Amino acid sequence: MAIEREIDWSGQRLSLADVAGVAAAHGVPVGRLPYASRVLLENLCRSVLWGRPVSERDIAALLGGTGAADLPLYVARVILPDSSGLPALQDLAALRDAVAREGGDAAAVDAMVPVDLIVDHSLQVDVWGTPDAERRNLARELERNAERYRFLKWAQKEFRRLRVYPPGTGIIHQVNIESIASVVASADHDGKRWAFPDFVIGGDSHTPMVNGLGVLGWGVGGIDAEAAMLGQAYIFPRPQVVGVRLSGRIAPPAMTTDAALLITQSLRAAGVAGCMVEFFGPAVPHLTVVERATIANMAPEYGATCGFFPVDEQTLAYLRQTGRAESHVELVEAYCKANHLWRANAEECPDYARIVEIDLADAAPAMAGPRRPQDRLPLTHVAADFSAKLTKPLSEGGFGAKDAVLPSDVFPGHGGIALAAITSCTNTSNPSVMLAAGLVARRAVEKGLSVPAWVKTSMAPGSRVVTRYLEKSGLLPFLEKLGFNVIGYGCTTCGGKSGPLPAETAAAIEQGGLVAAAVLSGNRNFEGRIHKLIRANYIGAPPLVVLYALAGSIDIDFDREPVGYGADGAPVFLRDLWPSQAEIDALLPLARDPALFTAVYDGKAAGAGVWEELDAPVGETFPWDRQSHYLVEPPFFARTGGADPVADLVRSLGDARVLAAFGDSLTTDHISPSGEIPLDTPAGQYLAAAGIAQKDFNTYVGRRGNFEVMTRATFANIRIKNALMPEVEGGFTRHFPDGETMTVFDASRLYQQEGVAAIVLGGKEYGTGSSRDWAAKGTALLGVRAVIAESFERIHRANLVGMGVLPLAFRPGEGWRQLHLTGGEQFSFAGIEAAVRHGTPVRVTAMGEKGAVVFEAEAQLLTDAERALLSAGGILRQVLTDFSPSEHGSNG
Repeated sequence: MAIEREIDWSGQRLSLADVAGVAAAHGVPVGRLPYASRVLLENLCRSVLWGRPVSERDIAALLGGTGAADLPLYVARVILPDSSGLPALQDLAALRDAVAREGGDAAAVDAMVPVDLIVDHSLQVDVWGTPDAERRNLARELERNAERYRFLKWAQKEFRRLRVYPPGTGIIHQVNIESIASVVASADHDGKRWAFPDFVIGGDSHTPMVNGLGVLGWGVGGIDAEAAMLGQAYIFPRPQVVGVRLSGRIAPPAMTTDAALLITQSLRAAGVAGCMVEFFGPAVPHLTVVERATIANMAPEYGATCGFFPVDEQTLAYLRQTGRAESHVELVEAYCKANHLWRANAEECPDYARIVEIDLADAAPAMAGPRRPQDRLPLTHVAADFSAKLTKPLSEGGFGAKDAVLPSDVFPGHGGIALAAITSCTNTSNPSVMLAAGLVARRAVEKGLSVPAWVKTSMAPGSRVVTRYLEKSGLLPFLEKLGFNVIGYGCTTCGGKSGPLPAETAAAIEQGGLVAAAVLSGNRNFEGRIHKLIRANYIGAPPLVVLYALAGSIDIDFDREPVGYGADGAPVFLRDLWPSQAEIDALLPLARDPALFTAVYDGKAAGAGVWEELDAPVGETFPWDRQSHYLVEPPFFARTGGADPVADLVRSLGDARVLAAFGDSLTTDHISPSGEIPLDTPAGQYLAAAGIAQKDFNTYVGRRGNFEVMTRATFANIRIKNALMPEVEGGFTRHFPDGETMTVFDASRLYQQEGVAAIVLGGKEYGTGSSRDWAAKGTALLGVRAVIAESFERIHRANLVGMGVLPLAFRPGEGWRQLHLTGGEQFSFAGIEAAVRHGTPVRVTAMGEKGAVVFEAEAQLLTDAERALLSAGGILRQVLTDFSPSEHGSNG
């Protein structure tokens, strides 16, 4: 049973949902429960006490530990970047229109939980290496995105619990831990004051960064975020919690980044995809919150739902360090201790599903790449690995490069570094690695080193706090001397918004067919993400970014080769530039001054003034501009198809063709790119036909409010490899049965005209990467009704279900390649209705030139809630039904 208990705190009575009492009532000692499970248990118990549609059976399902179970969770808040937040709010605006058209109350469509939206994903590195780079980039951002930002201002007025942070504030996840996250929240309910965990879902896959602060949270697609914003339960399968025992210490010269890359590599190999990871062990008490956050941030890279560090003394220290009120810090401690959410003993080992052991002493200076963050390379192996991949064919994971010779003063040839960026909340949240980068820069400048002209350098801190402590330490001028000027505060290079390369560099790469490299302190380095001309991308610690920028080439052995030559002509090696731990530690107090955080977060962001001056429309419904190519009313709430979505699905999959076929680790970046829009793509041609100059295309992120652009962008990444077109990269395919070559978009339109459903074939880990709802929305708008893959990443699989696309998995050991399918077959499916409603296998027949291949596939609908959702045609169709007075009445 759900049990309410009260505690005395600061002269008042606080109610709480008693975690230990409820667990004991079910015969489970609370000490056996992982801390992440305790947060979920509290959520279910409080929902019962608050009268939400959650039952004692749901609590029993969580505590039972066997079999599939749906957990109806009600999050404390939602956090969104503008990249996924604007489309989510746009859907809510369109839902208001649809409800109004059907005679309902448009205003009932509102944010029912607190929603924070941080405008951080629209900044591009247009200007770099100059003292005014930040100002000019911000001005360009506001200029190109004014229409989008006016919409956000309208939403802020109309959705009562929405708070928007203007451009120039920082990166969502760093702002979250430094200012927004409360760890313990409180609210009035039924005449009582309640305290409860700050449980959050976010529209960005790196939301788990806040796990380092002891806040349970993870990334979801914008589709799930919309439902949570509307006050609906977030349905989540009961998780498997994997314990990761951390031992040892990070030994210099290794840094936190190196430990994070080690953990990413280890947990990918251990297979934690879809699991919750909870860290414990003797190393944990010695990890500060910023170190934990660096590790937790990489949860999507190691495939986990989250990487959770429970609340302890380090949590309180960070809350005080970042200027939180002492009364609130005391609340966090009192509540967590009273409700068994405080970890006093890091060696405590609850009943984890399994345990993975990682020794942090194994961390060593490393880079990850050239295509995936889990591909960790010790620093001594980077050059050799690049050389080995250089001429290896694309089909074997190489670059398929040919010899090219160019003057060294233009670009040094294959392996030349075209871009070096200190970026991403992963590392800029961590003062030790940022100060180390500054110390490397200072020594380099003192020795007379400089960065070659062909390297584009930039620094985009995750918050303005970083700039403040780099200024106080005296290190910022040395970074600026090397070209690492602050270009703004936002998710830039790591998110594919690296901006243009120097013209000479770009020309040299294109004319020579060169395999250029990028180094960044980010968390993502997928193909085609960082820059369309850069094919080898490596992530690592900020000081290594500075060192590689100085060297100008990825093809360097730092142990034997000099980084460069000093003013005196003498060689300068890495060992001459690398700071000692004592030097870093001496500067850390400057970065831990609460006054820094108070000044930054009590003040106005750099873009606040212009933001406040923006005019915004008013009214319950948004006045769509029919001439706009930024904000186009989305088509998801149009009443199309028959009354029974499952019958529509069964009918369409009676005759299907393969739109595209892919190998392993297809990312959401491949499916829905985020960077610049090339002119020679369907999206670029659409914008050009509308009379928009190429310089004004903006990025795919900037155009996410236009479904016409985003549908054309789907499967159009310039580096995507469709097995139906093995000889080329990019968004091309073959139309069947004629075999004609065309773009994926054109083929999809032709299939729709012919009344033929499209399907997609995939390998292992289909949909890895960012929680990009447009990867699922675009798939659905292309007419894809099913995706058959060997395995799926959690968020993308859930997003496909949310858009009414059926995810199917081959049986273990099978796949389209193992079954010798070519993609040219005609597919039919039997048992769809039973699979959707009851979870039974689907029988698939692929009829090709050599006869039929018949196999079974499992519907990847993991809970009753997901089966019901697909039966309703997806979440957007379902919420329209919920709000429609002609169906079930308005739920306002």
